Amino acid sequence: MERILDSLRKPGAKGEIKATAPTQRASPRLDHQIQGDGSDSVGYTVPVKARMLDRALDRVVRFSGSEAIFFVITSGLLTWALLGVRYGTSDSWQVGISDIQAILAYVFDSLLVRQELNLYEEGMEAAATLQSRLISHDRMFRRILRDSATERLEKGLSLTEERPADVDKYRVKFPSETRFGRFTTCAAHVFGHLITVSLYWAGVFIWIGIGPLYGWSSNWQLYMNSASSALMVFIFAFLANIRERHAAYINKCLDSIFKTDSILELRLRHLTGDDNDNAVVVLPAPKVNFIQRAIYYYADFVGTLTGIGILLVVIVVWVAVGPLLHFSSNWWLIIGTYAGLAGMHDGFVLRNMQNRFGRYVDAEFSHVESEDEKLCGIVGIPLPKQETARRPTLTQKVSEVVNQVSSHELTVLAGILIIIGLIAGASAMRWSTTGQLLCNVPPSLIESFFMIILITGHNAADDKRRIGLRNIYERRLRLLCFVERIKPYVRQDNETPTQDIDSAFVRTVSRE
Repeated sequence: MERILDSLRKPGAKGEIKATAPTQRASPRLDHQIQGDGSDSVGYTVPVKARMLDRALDRVVRFSGSEAIFFVITSGLLTWALLGVRYGTSDSWQVGISDIQAILAYVFDSLLVRQELNLYEEGMEAAATLQSRLISHDRMFRRILRDSATERLEKGLSLTEERPADVDKYRVKFPSETRFGRFTTCAAHVFGHLITVSLYWAGVFIWIGIGPLYGWSSNWQLYMNSASSALMVFIFAFLANIRERHAAYINKCLDSIFKTDSILELRLRHLTGDDNDNAVVVLPAPKVNFIQRAIYYYADFVGTLTGIGILLVVIVVWVAVGPLLHFSSNWWLIIGTYAGLAGMHDGFVLRNMQNRFGRYVDAEFSHVESEDEKLCGIVGIPLPKQETARRPTLTQKVSEVVNQVSSHELTVLAGILIIIGLIAGASAMRWSTTGQLLCNVPPSLIESFFMIILITGHNAADDKRRIGLRNIYERRLRLLCFVERIKPYVRQDNETPTQDIDSAFVRTVSRE
């Protein structure tokens, strides 16, 4: 019974994350002739999950963000728009298209939730790995500075005035985006701009304003439902694509940093004779309140794509009861109503996850930056010029306020209350066509808005992450320059490696 309860409690618990940088082993003779082509370096690889099901689901998520899927979705929407010229006035056309778009949006919701969970875990592990190697760097640099003033100085460990001739070969250009990538990145900043959000709501209010001209009819509601659903599907496909591409770009940047970092470690081990394993870094689990824990619980549930399985069951049941409802317009709207309400809640959850997880990852990379600065101070080398983000404009400041409000856990709770209110209203109308449209149109409008805000948040986080990684890379190169100026100490055959590690450094490091 206890095992069942533990299994039920496990989802939603963001546990501690452990990571260890692969230890670079120096040769027994500590020969200073090390490969200079980077072949002795260890780059970054995305962690592979143990379970086959998880690996399969992650492949589905990556495929959903591919250019092929984006072009298929875009082509489908253009086809829908062209066919709508002829069939758009038909209620069955409007309802059918709305159902299809609501189902697609629901599926993308689940895929984006899993994508967000993956990006969080990968980012935290990458930061922990950098911290693991930093501990070894700190230990070995301290030893070099200590020994250079004692007996080892007489044995050949000393600094030289020569400038490093080989360091530039380690500098690599960070990857550049393709022409399509640059276009979509630019488009992402346009979609996520405050002006775009304002135009979106201006269109909504214009639609409300012309309501009396159409007598607040079902057709008037269906037009907006179809348009907002189409916009939502497009934004979902667009967001999945830019997040996958930007994640791939970040991984390539991490690969350059990890390779430089591993070369630096190997140089230090040749200089010091240090053969101790890199430390295990334990990043503590984030502390959250009850509401936030419940949101994470739901996210883990959706992230396993269980929600898609439930949707398939609902569709089967929906088709089975079709004859009983005579395939009426009410019957057609049922599936869209379910997908729309569930999708709106997922939109609230996604925005919350993006902000929360982004803050966790940024905090760990900020810790890497602070430790880098301390290390440079200990060694006595000047920090390279830091790249900083541009001063935020008024638009960006307003967008940030909207981001913070929309991602708060109380906003997610407010979304649940809105859903309950919509269901109560539709029930009071006995789930008539108008009642079901009440559960379709507002959720579609709200979710479309949240997807635009998601793009805004993603743009800000991606820009900040790229600047941070470039700064980390420059500091690694500066430290490597310093190490290349040190004459290596070659141990004699009758000497053994030094093992006097300072007690201040431990194998496992936990931080609160």
